[in-house]
Amino acid sequence: MNFLAHIYLSADDDLIKIGNFMADGIRGKEYESLHPQIQKGVLLHRFIDTYTDSHPIFRKSTKRLHERYHHYAGVIVDVVYDHFLAKNWARYSDEKLDSFVNRFYTSLEENQDLLNEKTRAMMPYMIRSNWLWNYQFVDGIARILYQMDQRTRNNSKMQFAVEELREFYPDFEAEFTEFFEDLRTNAAQKLSSL
Repeated sequence: MNFLAHIYLSADDDLIKIGNFMADGIRGKEYESLHPQIQKGVLLHRFIDTYTDSHPIFRKSTKRLHERYHHYAGVIVDVVYDHFLAKNWARYSDEKLDSFVNRFYTSLEENQDLLNEKTRAMMPYMIRSNWLWNYQFVDGIARILYQMDQRTRNNSKMQFAVEELREFYPDFEAEFTEFFEDLRTNAAQKLSSL
């Protein structure tokens, strides 16, 4: 899952959300020196990634992309699944998406001293371009995939994956919907055990 799902699955704790959000930039046991709630977020993030990568429905989605995008297929599906979470937000939350997103951006700004360097550097671009809000639009996903492709010097060809998103849109949406129910349940159980 990508940023929006990780944040959403952190319940309503700002520091768990922050830890879950910045976990990709935290290696090994580096998290042990962080605030206890941020540590929980990092551990939750790692659980979500492991659970997602091994789930048969997620693997079905990635298989559709594997021939063209190889090991980037999972990264693409992470972003595509965030699109369906944003698009169908009202199904999963009583809070409006713009309110949820703005509360998270405010939390990042108020807790900058707790962020790692990678997150601090990325945060202004994310907020200015309103990534999380724009996930709900196919054009927003296209921009994200283009930017990600640029970071791989166009080796990933991720910018073209919006073609498969459009072609297989109902399939991806159905797979996300079924998968996300499993993930929500299992992530909530994991969070309660941390």
